[in-house]
Amino acid sequence: MLETLAVVALIAGQAHAAPLPLQHTTISATYNGSADGMLGLDQLFAPVPGSNVTAIDPGGANGVEFLSADFLFGIDFAEDGVLTVFNNGPVSAGPYSMRFDFGASLAAPLTRFTLIDSAAVGGLPVLNLIDGHSISLDLSALDWGAGFNSFSARLEAAPSPVPEPASVTLMLAGFAAIAIVRRRAPKA
Repeated sequence: MLETLAVVALIAGQAHAAPLPLQHTTISATYNGSADGMLGLDQLFAPVPGSNVTAIDPGGANGVEFLSADFLFGIDFAEDGVLTVFNNGPVSAGPYSMRFDFGASLAAPLTRFTLIDSAAVGGLPVLNLIDGHSISLDLSALDWGAGFNSFSARLEAAPSPVPEPASVTLMLAGFAAIAIVRRRAPKA
């Protein structure tokens, strides 16, 4: 019984990954390995040098930060850490990969990159956390159907070292239960 209560108390003290806010971040991107393959919002999606670098659109008024140069895909990074990839029309089978680097502009290092919704597309995108500031996507195995579908993923950061109040309460309750059990245990 004591061991079970101790495990519950320890688990309660563990924090979970948190969504990574993307306010004030700047992203450089590649599409199929080429910087020329991405067109950024800061350059109004024009194919000019440096178009593969753009800042998060505060408030998301324009909807996307990047378009692939072939205009097959739109990529939106929301300020709450959600990435959504849209297709702009029929996508034939083929290799489609993207890489996004946030450099030093993130509030905290990336620790997890997870799929949160892919119901509109067939198959699963391959999501890869490269390091604390870079992610990659491989869309080659997706079936986009008739077009205009999307999937979403969440960028997450390491948890705060301060546990949530509910975790602290549960941990204290576990320690109190251990103390009560020990107190009532017959002494030898």
